[in-house]
Amino acid sequence: MSEVPSSIPVSATSSPSPGLPAPGTAPRLLVLGGGITGLAAALHALDAGARVTLVEAAARLGGKLRSGEIEGVRVDLGAESMLARRPEAVALARAAGLGHKLQPPNTASASLWTRDALRPMPKGHVMGVPAEAGSLAGVLSDEGLRRIDAEAELPPEELGDDVAIGEYVARRLGREVVDRLVEPLLGGVYAGNAYRISMRAAVPQLWRTVREHPRLTDAVRAAQANAANGAGGKQPGGPVFQGLKGGLGTLPLAVARTVRDRGGEIRTGTAAEELRRTPEGWRVVLTDGSVLEADAVVLALPAPRAARLLDAESPAAAAELRAVEYASMALVTLAYRRADTAALPAGSSGFLVPPVDGRTIKASTFSSQKWAWVEEENPELLVLRTSLGRHGDTADLARDDAELVSLSRRDLRLATGLDARPVASVVTRWNDGLPQYPVGHQSRIARVREHVTKLPGLAVCGAAYDGVGIPACVASARAAVDGLLRTVALPEAKPTPSGSPGRTAESEEGE
Repeated sequence: MSEVPSSIPVSATSSPSPGLPAPGTAPRLLVLGGGITGLAAALHALDAGARVTLVEAAARLGGKLRSGEIEGVRVDLGAESMLARRPEAVALARAAGLGHKLQPPNTASASLWTRDALRPMPKGHVMGVPAEAGSLAGVLSDEGLRRIDAEAELPPEELGDDVAIGEYVARRLGREVVDRLVEPLLGGVYAGNAYRISMRAAVPQLWRTVREHPRLTDAVRAAQANAANGAGGKQPGGPVFQGLKGGLGTLPLAVARTVRDRGGEIRTGTAAEELRRTPEGWRVVLTDGSVLEADAVVLALPAPRAARLLDAESPAAAAELRAVEYASMALVTLAYRRADTAALPAGSSGFLVPPVDGRTIKASTFSSQKWAWVEEENPELLVLRTSLGRHGDTADLARDDAELVSLSRRDLRLATGLDARPVASVVTRWNDGLPQYPVGHQSRIARVREHVTKLPGLAVCGAAYDGVGIPACVASARAAVDGLLRTVALPEAKPTPSGSPGRTAESEEGE
């Protein structure tokens, strides 16, 4: 492990406290967690003039962003794209020197594997909720199509503080819309159950309009119009999604290099074991026996790990965080000789699978067709991947790697006719990898933050709070740091870099 000299003193347990920062000196900020949220927090704090140390329990930085290799081809083994219509993630990539490697998908032509056929992904919807029935023939039955049109006869509903998107859409437009459109799209984001997922937290753009329009289809049209107009009244330009040449897993490594280049310290392979408030700030005991003292601490950790650290200082916040549920999933990456893959639909980026159809995989991405850089790595190979697992349905994830590969090959054969044997396979498991956003999630997070604000110099951020997509995580990190640095002395006020608005609760497709 390569480290740079510490910019935050490490003291033995018996060392005297360094005290509050003297006027005009940089505050010491400690970031716990080395996923993309923690790395973004560290870089933003350095830009603002703080001294920063980041601590990550694993030997590897990046959290759910991970690069790997299959048969000599670099691939992403975690998230592969980031929403570009929000600026935060793209801005972070540019700040880390990766602007020249930003690359949109080759194709956005995706399908639904439903009713025993690959069908073009319908257009004109918001996370699967349609504005009208016309484009859904073949995906929905005739009865399902008529059910959408029948919404005009339904009375308005009182929504209250929150509602499960699946339950509400089923009442307004019928269960087929949920089972065959909303479920596969939301499943790609949360690996969750649409009948439990909060509309307010997971699809806030629709939540805002559905409270203003008695008909759900009208609310969808209004949400689409808002997205098209943008905040400034102009059509947003550029691609909806971006990847990085070499893989999105290169982003955290580039951010880490930038943090070190700017004087920050990064420690891997050790975790925070104890977090305690002191008269001068915060004291953190690490599992390697060392002690760090800081003026402020950012907890950029999954909810259960943050809860353990908060037990001593805020049992109420810890209890709320322990109630956050997580879903597990697995990714199966397969490499084929290109000559053996003629059965795959040309020009397609892959397909989603409605759980109601009873398949094992929930999606497949044709990586070599979706990303130019993957194809360039080895034109003789075709790389694709499948995903398995969703909240509350872990039976398939109990199978061994060979079985997951076999089940993926079976479903690929049924969906596309691809019957060749892959030349290589890699199985990546993300246990408890995706936080769930059920009804009431935002209220729970508000209570967590209310408890945490009673502890000066402490902030929480990450996927469990403000959205699971990369831009949302970066925005969450920046907001946490900005809030902390308003309470500690900076040697000189530095403006927030342009193009990085504050936090908004929003989720992104495909993260």
